[in-house]
Amino acid sequence: MTDINTLLADVEKLFSDDEVVTKALLQKVTLPSGKVLGLVTLDNGHDHTRPNTFGPKSLVELNTAYDAALADPEIDAIAVTGKPFILAAGADLTSLQAGGPEGIRTIAELGHAVFRKLGDGHDGTKKPSFGFINGLALGGGLEVALHADYRTIQDSVPAVGLPEVMLGLIPGWGGGYLLPNLIGPAKAAKVFIENPLNNGKVLKGTEAYDLGIADAMFGGADYLEQSLLWADGVLSGKVSVEREEIDRGESWDEAAKNAGFFAWAKTGDASPAAKKAVELLTLAKTATRDEGFTAEDDALVAMSETPQLLASLYSFDLVQKRAKRPAGAPDKALAQKVTKVGIIGAGLMASQFALLFVQRLKVPVVMVDLDQERADKGVAYVHAELDKKLAKGRASQDATNRLKALVTSSVDYAEAFSDADFIIEAVFEEMGVKKTVFANAEAVAPETAVFATNTSSLSITEMAADLKNPERVVGFHFFNPVAVMPLLEIIKGEKTSDAALATAFATSKALKKTSILVKDSPSFIVNRLLGRFMGEIAKIADEGTPIDVVESAFAGVTPMSPYQLIGLVGPAIAYHNNETLAKAFPERFYLSENLHKVVEAKKASFFGADGRTLDPEVEALLTVGDVVKTAEEVRQQTLEAIADEIRRMLDEGVAQAAEDIDLGMITGAGFQFWNGGITQLLDREGISEKVTGKKFH
Repeated sequence: MTDINTLLADVEKLFSDDEVVTKALLQKVTLPSGKVLGLVTLDNGHDHTRPNTFGPKSLVELNTAYDAALADPEIDAIAVTGKPFILAAGADLTSLQAGGPEGIRTIAELGHAVFRKLGDGHDGTKKPSFGFINGLALGGGLEVALHADYRTIQDSVPAVGLPEVMLGLIPGWGGGYLLPNLIGPAKAAKVFIENPLNNGKVLKGTEAYDLGIADAMFGGADYLEQSLLWADGVLSGKVSVEREEIDRGESWDEAAKNAGFFAWAKTGDASPAAKKAVELLTLAKTATRDEGFTAEDDALVAMSETPQLLASLYSFDLVQKRAKRPAGAPDKALAQKVTKVGIIGAGLMASQFALLFVQRLKVPVVMVDLDQERADKGVAYVHAELDKKLAKGRASQDATNRLKALVTSSVDYAEAFSDADFIIEAVFEEMGVKKTVFANAEAVAPETAVFATNTSSLSITEMAADLKNPERVVGFHFFNPVAVMPLLEIIKGEKTSDAALATAFATSKALKKTSILVKDSPSFIVNRLLGRFMGEIAKIADEGTPIDVVESAFAGVTPMSPYQLIGLVGPAIAYHNNETLAKAFPERFYLSENLHKVVEAKKASFFGADGRTLDPEVEALLTVGDVVKTAEEVRQQTLEAIADEIRRMLDEGVAQAAEDIDLGMITGAGFQFWNGGITQLLDREGISEKVTGKKFH
């Protein structure tokens, strides 16, 4: 391992004026026992919306603070924590991208050298150490705490994890070695292999504690005070920390093997980072700390030379930057203020809207349905969800009561909508029904009110055509579940005004959603691409390729297999979407009669209770041919169809650019970061040029 002084000299070459430096602020805290704790607080000078990160200068700052604490004879122990709500979000990926392979090795080794001072000390000086996980702790943000001897965590922490594999990387500052040796290989595999490959899933504070990542958990505004008292107890011997002994026998080998199977099933063996993470997990059983850290350094450099990392950085840039400045959005100054929201409908989707709007906008929300019983049921759903949040300690009684009071119901359009600024429909996906409810609303709503439709496939232009003010109608397409999925497709009809469009974008931002502008066209972006995908695989299956072969063809491309996706969205919805597309583009979109039979039989899935084996009753319904393709042929044919559709969508102006298609597929359909969404994958495999004559990028 390179000497830290050499690393510090080398890292100066990587300094950039663009780095938002995370300061490491050292203060002495005298504990009740009289012992002195050197508390290092990470703070980049911004609020919680700009998390702390570790670039070259930030690592130097932390190194200086640790050295000062270790050298100070008055300091008995050291702790690291973060600014309010944030410990750290990991490495500064911009620095990684700019440094090249040599720079990445320097950053990797320096991160190890600095972080391990907390747990190992330096120059013969070792002091007890603590990590106080007070907020978001991802990647290096978790690893900085893993190096401590002891850890506490705040119960309300929203995100803890090692998501690097999702980004085409590996936990590079100790996580691949320290975590399995702390909590065991099976639990560690969940954190840095399974969760990242499940669309970047993270842990909440309570879940991290249950896994054993932290030794103690505290809640409330006095979390830091409680952690300091607990640390004092540890230092004085009044608090004993016990951890489960790690089994280093066959169970470790079994856990590593299972992690390998999982990674293969999820990625089709196409993710170098996933394979490397499994190798690190296996190595951690017998490696020394130095060997484990060196392996992480080598792995990080190897990953930096893969196309998957470049694709991941592209994806990261999309969700961090492009998502915040939606391409084609009108001047935000044109947006109207929303002081009251009207919702047409009170079913599950409408109720999810009401919950989201009232929590984010904190304005009156009124739900209207055909009868009072249905309308009241929608309000009851919202109240129940707010009560769940209260019961979990994530909201106060006063705040909960205020939000409940803002949600009301009615059957009278005039009473509900006469003073509403933003009215969204969530009724049956049928053009006539949607036209009727908008006509009823227009008769009583203010002329400036914006009408938003959550249609997933119908024409915004046609929906608005019979209104006196068609310019007020805009598409506002959520993805289900509403609270979880970040994407909002905002669709401009032929007559949609810039004011209505600007209001939609401003409202989406207030709802904390990722928005992309879409031209009015059948099924918009995500559902159109998924429709072409589903139509192609249905055609292949109907022609004779067994469903299990079709299912196996897309590991590493889609977040779940095709027929699992049908089960998730529901056969009826999948069929309806393809019905719309087949009507608009009959030459390209296949409408499966077998899928129609499944819908008619009211089957919720093609599979039985295990979710994998074909339901015998469904199998009896299917009529198939005798043309059997291999999984590779299925994959190639389907990806070629997707490439063709993307090129058509770009030529038609459905999306502003390929970047918006990728942003939509990542945030709306869960496509992987390390593939770059979809267009980078198609470019990388030569499919774009083969099908369309040119690359997308």
